[in-house]
Amino acid sequence: MIEVIPCQRRMFQSRHEPSRSRAAPAFAAPVLLEGEDEALYAKLLTQVTAAVAPTDVIEEFWVRDVVDLLWEAMRLRRLKASLLRSSTNKGLEQLLTSLIGYIEAAELANGWYAREKDAVKEVQKLLDSAGLTMDSVMSQTLSWKLNDVERIDQMLASAEARRHMVLREIDRHRAAVTLRLQLAAKEVEDAEFSDVSAKGHSETA
Repeated sequence: MIEVIPCQRRMFQSRHEPSRSRAAPAFAAPVLLEGEDEALYAKLLTQVTAAVAPTDVIEEFWVRDVVDLLWEAMRLRRLKASLLRSSTNKGLEQLLTSLIGYIEAAELANGWYAREKDAVKEVQKLLDSAGLTMDSVMSQTLSWKLNDVERIDQMLASAEARRHMVLREIDRHRAAVTLRLQLAAKEVEDAEFSDVSAKGHSETA
């Protein structure tokens, strides 16, 4: 990271820190799915904005991109877990088929999924007798939904890669601004030195 010397830091703060009087960019409303918490999104936006401390409107738009990509990743992880939970009866059905046959397994798995007491007890009894656990059921469920899970993981990787790219752009943007400030400060210092030298020559002449 490029270090800004004190005089340059003051210039950077005066020219590039967000002004209290500057209006915030007119962002479109976030795209939220049914059941998603708008207050939680707003909290995430506030936290990321505070952490990044955008210095201009360009960085403010990038911060919004980062928040949207974080939200997308959180959504995908949540949906992947929901997909596996909602498909547990299929995993259980596959596991029970090898123990009691397809027809009985399907009926018992559906009853277990509906949380029918007798079905829940019977399933637990069968699993115990076979030395199996709910991890075994979830393994079968994952196998059943493996293609969908892999696609979700690919979407997650894409969202994370895009988020890292935006963060790199913010770093590059700040490095470019810092370099311009350093050059501007150098020009001011050179001009002041030239004025002092010219004044000294005129006094000794």
